[in-house]
Amino acid sequence: MGTTVKAMRRNALEDRHRALGCDLDPAHMWNDMVVPQVYATDPQDETVAVRTAAGLFDVTMLKIVDVAGPGAADLLDGLVTSDVARLPPGQSLITTIVDDVGGIIDDILIYRDAPDRFRISHGSGATEEALAEHAPRHDVRWARDEDVHVLSLQGPLSLALVAPHAGIDLAALPYFGHARTRLFGKNVTLGRGGYAGERGYEVFCAAADAPFVWDRILHAGQGLGVKPASWGCLDIVRVESALLFFPFDMPHPDTTPWETCQHWAVDLDKPAFRGRQALVARRGAERTVNAGLEINYHDVVTPGAVLSRDGAAVGIVNSVTWSRYLMKSLALCAVHPDHAAIGTALVVLDGGARHDARIVRTPFYDPMRLRTHPRAG
Repeated sequence: MGTTVKAMRRNALEDRHRALGCDLDPAHMWNDMVVPQVYATDPQDETVAVRTAAGLFDVTMLKIVDVAGPGAADLLDGLVTSDVARLPPGQSLITTIVDDVGGIIDDILIYRDAPDRFRISHGSGATEEALAEHAPRHDVRWARDEDVHVLSLQGPLSLALVAPHAGIDLAALPYFGHARTRLFGKNVTLGRGGYAGERGYEVFCAAADAPFVWDRILHAGQGLGVKPASWGCLDIVRVESALLFFPFDMPHPDTTPWETCQHWAVDLDKPAFRGRQALVARRGAERTVNAGLEINYHDVVTPGAVLSRDGAAVGIVNSVTWSRYLMKSLALCAVHPDHAAIGTALVVLDGGARHDARIVRTPFYDPMRLRTHPRAG
């Protein structure tokens, strides 16, 4: 069985967002829920908080789908490009779902809660359509969780803020680990991860508990530089950290994981999964590959701007930001493989403007990812 909700989704934190200066404009709708796009504070100042203390994001707009039953692992293994069978309970993984021609139709995070119970966190892709098509072949139940709210605390102080109030040894939770516990006396699931390129923790709680948990986290961070962080900030920090956003960083209608440089998410040792044959055939035939671009410009460039080399178009700009923290204009781009080497000089053709640019190592911020993968802990 399966359910897909099309009506507008309500957020239990709307009053908190309005109090922070967000008008919750329906123009900023994602996954049937209005996002807190900007607060009265500057997203660049919020970015400084994330990088130096911590920022608290509301990412309830993600869709959370519960999948359970004896056939749950087999169902997911047949749908996604990673090997779900190897995922132990208490761990999660990022993977992709591709269609029959190998094109990415969603970029998802799978949490394994038990041998026969999973949660899927996904954005605006076709995960639920794929589940509806393939679930009837398996002994499985699936449904969207319309009650869960997701709070994401990101930054170097995140562990110190949350650990004293959690019912587990939070410092021992590994990267991409998760556990059911209590936080500030409320039943939650805590997961170590996030979308900011920092050490961080995501809190999955009931809608009724979300305002209380939000307030308590911010109270714990009073006087330490911790701030509520808007989606304007989220877009800055995720581009600084070279984290992809479906479908904006998948420029072709049938972009493959090879073209998004997500080779690590494809396990061709699995005997069968949807799109496997197409991925085998298309490997090595990439039209473009994702790369990082540093632009010699004092502002943000336009998504969709053309990349040129020696007068010929060789790629396109996808996600963009002006990073005041790094004092650079940055972009994630899709460029022809022949022009993707680090140091390659390109020109950004942005309307009538031309800007010099070059391919650089990613992530732009913390290129060794020591913030999310510290050598100790």
